[in-house]
Amino acid sequence: MSIFKKIFSKSRSLEDGIFFDAIEKILGFSPKNLENYKKAFTHRSSNRLNNNGSPINYERLEFLGDAMLSAVIAAYLFTEAPNGDEGYLTKMRSKIVSREHLNELGKDLKLIQFIESKVPVQHFGENIHGNIFESLIGAIYQDKGYHYCEKFIYNRVIIPYVDISKLEGKVISYKSLVIEWCQKEKKIFHYDIFEDNAIDGQRLFGVKLSIDAKVIAKARATSKKKAEEKASQRAYFAFQEKMDKR
Repeated sequence: MSIFKKIFSKSRSLEDGIFFDAIEKILGFSPKNLENYKKAFTHRSSNRLNNNGSPINYERLEFLGDAMLSAVIAAYLFTEAPNGDEGYLTKMRSKIVSREHLNELGKDLKLIQFIESKVPVQHFGENIHGNIFESLIGAIYQDKGYHYCEKFIYNRVIIPYVDISKLEGKVISYKSLVIEWCQKEKKIFHYDIFEDNAIDGQRLFGVKLSIDAKVIAKARATSKKKAEEKASQRAYFAFQEKMDKR
C-alpha cells in the first residue's frame, strides 16, 4: 500500500470512528452497518451514485422511516387509547408526526451536523430537519430491524413528548380548523394572496382572510402557506368561543 493510501485509510478510519461515536450516542445502541447511516444524511445534491449507477441519498430511507414511525405511533395509540375511534386515532397520530414536530425532533438531535450536501446548510428549508429524522429511522430499520426501530421511537418521541391528554387540545393546522368550521356553519371563506417586498427586499406574501365577504384577519410571512396559517390562527382567536363549540 502506498504512503498516500495509508494516510487516506487512516483519515477515513478516524472519520468513521467519530461518526460512529456520534451516531451511537444518538441511537442509544451500536450501529452494525455504518453505511446505512451515512446514506441517511446524504442529500441528493451530493450526486453520489452506487455501482449500478443509481443515486445515493436519503430519500428512500425517508420514505421507509415515515412508514415505520407511523406504524409504531399507530400501535402505541391503539393500545393507549382503547376507546378512540378511527377518526380520533388518525388525528392523534397526525399531531404526533406533524411536520412541525418532526422538524423539532431533528433540531433537538442536531442531525443537520451530519448532512452531506453541496448546498450550504443555511439554504435548506425547515423541513430538512424532519426529513433526515425520518431517514435516520429508516436507516435503523435497515440496520437493526423493527425492535430497535420501535425502541428508538419510544425513547426519542413517545416517552419525552407524547402526552395524549395534552395532544387532544393541540391544534396542528389553524387553516384546517377554520375551513372545517366555515363549512359546518355554511360560511363563505376566501384567502386573498399577494406579494409584498416591503422589508429589506425580502420576498414576503400577504394574506387577507375573508369570511362572509368581511376581512377577518391579515398576515404576512415568507411563504403563502405560512401566511395563510398565520391569518387562520388570528381568525381562530377572533372566533375561538364559537369554534370551540364545534
